[in-house]
Amino acid sequence: MKKICLFLVVALSLGPVFAQTAREEIYEDVHCSAANYYAYPDPVGVKYTTAPKGYKPFYISHYARHGSRWLIGKKEYSGPAETMRKAYEAGALTAKGMEVMHVLDSLDHMSKGRLGELTPLGARQHRGIAKRMYENFPEVFAGNAPIDARSTVVIRCILSMMAECLQLQTMNPDLQIKNDASYHDMYYMNYEHDDNISKYRKSEEAQKVRTDWWNKTIQPDRFISMLFSDTAYVSQNINKGGLMWNIFDIAANMQSLDTDLDLYPLFTKEECYAIWTNKNLSWYHNYGPSKLTQGKLPYFEANLLKNIVETADSCIKLNKPGATLRFGHEVVVYPLTCLMELGDYGTTEEDPAKLDEKWRNYKIFPMASNVQLVFYRKKGSNDILVKVMLNEHEMSLPVKSDMAPYYHWSDVSDYYKDKLSKMSF
Repeated sequence: MKKICLFLVVALSLGPVFAQTAREEIYEDVHCSAANYYAYPDPVGVKYTTAPKGYKPFYISHYARHGSRWLIGKKEYSGPAETMRKAYEAGALTAKGMEVMHVLDSLDHMSKGRLGELTPLGARQHRGIAKRMYENFPEVFAGNAPIDARSTVVIRCILSMMAECLQLQTMNPDLQIKNDASYHDMYYMNYEHDDNISKYRKSEEAQKVRTDWWNKTIQPDRFISMLFSDTAYVSQNINKGGLMWNIFDIAANMQSLDTDLDLYPLFTKEECYAIWTNKNLSWYHNYGPSKLTQGKLPYFEANLLKNIVETADSCIKLNKPGATLRFGHEVVVYPLTCLMELGDYGTTEEDPAKLDEKWRNYKIFPMASNVQLVFYRKKGSNDILVKVMLNEHEMSLPVKSDMAPYYHWSDVSDYYKDKLSKMSF
């Protein structure tokens, strides 16, 4: 069983205060290097800050990524397997290469008809999240509280929604749960087609930074020589860096499968770290607030943040508990975290060598990653408080508070409304 990254053992009450360097964390547990393929670990040893006297939770609003899944691309399993089979037929594999070929071939067969699907672990992750949500905030799920659960139209997200809702229904059969998955909601549940925002991804400067960093950090010769015995065959037929990257993705995602097969031992810890730094940089440029993309890409989630704020304002007016649960993708969780400026995730760092001092994507969007807003009220008071958690860890917000990690909702709502009103492209 894989270890748990240290950051999930230590409660991060106000955001990403790192006890170790990213290299140290990955050396301790290479599974962290999986980036968005990192399987959600149950939070361990987390202690929540006691709410101000008299305040009780009454409403939760959340957005969660689907749980662990198979790889998605049609060639992600079959491509590397076919490459190795051709090399075998040409007599160009080492004994280790033949072992790897058999593992890749097995995974290719196992994945047939399952690309992108939720794995059993993915369902268990969401049942666990729902169970802890219920146990930590039982007032929200009391009596016949209404639960509005919505998913993108993707099957793995729908099944993740059903796993959480079934767990909640098991714990309280009286809950009034409504499930929906419709293209009607996709404009805020997974909005990726705004050309006004997408154009910033074409930054030539950002692309050059990534290319230079790849050339500086990715050294595939050791890995390739371990698998192939014929250097002439390799030079004529193998994209060394590309194959190393593709096999790494398979290795990284295997933690989401219930299998004893393991390809991580093929990679040194430094190779795992080096590959991860390239993934970390790419996600930062393409979804984060990088200055090289003018900080625009988090605004992909403007519609979602607006929905969160407006739905919360509406539900606050109801004199009953309840929850709004949304299920989607990491390409939403990552920019939403940046747009909300949770912890230090609204800050920037353009030096690739220093990026992981502030940004470690495996802390933001592992499989089943989630942002939870928990609302509190006190009898006889109109002052609503909110705290926000990323992957079940309390985070700081970009507004002042005399009781952090609890914030006055009026301040938070005003801040986000003002921020969204000023966005321009």
